[in-house]
Amino acid sequence: MAAIAHNGQLRKDGRTPYVSHVIRVCLIARQLFQVGDEKTLIAAVLHDVIEDTTIDFDDIEAKFGKVVAEWVAALSKDKRLPEDHREAVYIEKLRSSPCPVQLIKLADILDNHLDSLRMPSSQRETVVRRTTAYLDALADSPFDEVKRAYRLVRKLLEESSRESEAVVGGE
Repeated sequence: MAAIAHNGQLRKDGRTPYVSHVIRVCLIARQLFQVGDEKTLIAAVLHDVIEDTTIDFDDIEAKFGKVVAEWVAALSKDKRLPEDHREAVYIEKLRSSPCPVQLIKLADILDNHLDSLRMPSSQRETVVRRTTAYLDALADSPFDEVKRAYRLVRKLLEESSRESEAVVGGE
């Protein structure tokens, strides 16, 4: 469903098929965060379909059930709202989301950050600002799995940023 829904879409670099992002988010959740729950991994692969394609809640619910559809909806921004308000609503939604949603968002944050390291600095600023806001929203998660994943993502973001700065400084 995700591959069909994202068919023809590209990442911000204009070359990478968008579906590679959602697959990487699923792999980060599975391999890095040790998520084994099938519904969580399905939601990870589908996490952008409501927000970025013509697939809607009902389509996901019909194929994967209500829980997966609710998690994907929780990971979707309401694009009908003005951007500042949309981001504020989304951040509040993240804070109160169930554990699987928060884990998927952390995987999404990590993948988006790693992608941003290859972007021009002008584009990277938005990713960094949003990454910080989303991480702040998840900093006090009550879920142990999220706390572990959060610490790991923070560490990896810091390491990759240092390495990126070293490469830029050494050019």
